[in-house]
Amino acid sequence: MTAPVVATGLGAIGPWGADLASLLAALAAGRPLATPIEHDGGDASRLAGLVPDVDLSAWLPAASARRLGRPSRFAVAAARMALEQAGLSSLEGRRVAVVLATSFGAVLFTEKLVRQILLEGPESAQPFYFSECVANAAAAQVALSLGARGVNVTVTQREAGPLVALARGAAEIGEGRADVAIVGAADEMTPLLHGVLDRFGATARPTPERDEAPRPFDAHRNGVLAGEGATAVVLERESDAAARGVPFRVRIAACAGAFDPGATPSDWGSGDAPLARGLSRALERSGRGFDAIDRVVSGGSGSRRGDRLEARVLIRALSGAPSPPVLVPKAVTGEYGGGHLAAAFLAAAGAPFGAVSALSRAEPGLGIVVHDGSPLAPPRAVLATALAAGGAGAWAVLERA
Repeated sequence: MTAPVVATGLGAIGPWGADLASLLAALAAGRPLATPIEHDGGDASRLAGLVPDVDLSAWLPAASARRLGRPSRFAVAAARMALEQAGLSSLEGRRVAVVLATSFGAVLFTEKLVRQILLEGPESAQPFYFSECVANAAAAQVALSLGARGVNVTVTQREAGPLVALARGAAEIGEGRADVAIVGAADEMTPLLHGVLDRFGATARPTPERDEAPRPFDAHRNGVLAGEGATAVVLERESDAAARGVPFRVRIAACAGAFDPGATPSDWGSGDAPLARGLSRALERSGRGFDAIDRVVSGGSGSRRGDRLEARVLIRALSGAPSPPVLVPKAVTGEYGGGHLAAAFLAAAGAPFGAVSALSRAEPGLGIVVHDGSPLAPPRAVLATALAAGGAGAWAVLERA
């Protein structure tokens, strides 16, 4: 028997800026937060969800920021934002776990290190770059900044990573190994990485008929909006949060994961049956059926194959039952950086989501109708879903405590 776990703080930095009010406004507006990024010209993807020039000094002093790569900066600032909302001014005496997901790590520092070695020789390599180019740099810097001495885990499960991190952090609290867990995701998007994703056909491109935009589940989708940023969520035992009177409390009712054995290392497979069983496990652990789910915060992003698999998994798990409204926050925040995780917690807290401006016609046969932006009743429970290229699947049931 595990102790009930709640989220008490949320910090998020992304293409909306560094405050939750701007993220809420963007989700209500339903327009992609896209800005130009350096590209090769021609028909290449030209837009990305880039973090604007925001002042993080309230959470990260400039002297400290200079020593960190962008993902670490984003992660440390987001973690401090989340702790501020949770009312935890000090972590002294508490066992604190850190579990962060990343899809690509600190790309810019890695690029600088490799260029330095190739152009100037191995002896020129700066340890400064190396310490930040490893995948677990952001999680380590969060722990160092906060004095967190509990388990420190980095998850690299691509699109499913943030929900996998949430499940691991909730287990640390629920099973008594930690008093506080900081979970989330951090990523950056550089021109080099964006160009690689574009060459693989992952990112949305402009066409003669349509502007470049992510279009989840749409008949005209042709890729994702590649983004960056960080999201951090503070988890605690529900009894501890209630004793402190924390106003923001979202219960982690259940988490589950599964794997598609038919997926290739870099693409989605067609294993909707094992993935649907994983989704059903999440519902069973929460003690609910789909009839008690008021929102699905989908991981649909505009990916051709990924969205198709997501639709098949949802339809199979529904087993003929009516679908709850399907929200697609990645049409606004982009893929990577944790925007989807932040949106899931905001949805559980009752935040409104507007109609997605770029959508025109659902792909025939998918059976998924994206929410049209009409007002929704306060939610009892929200299902967050994420399927990753490479085969991982993760789900979480969230409810307002």
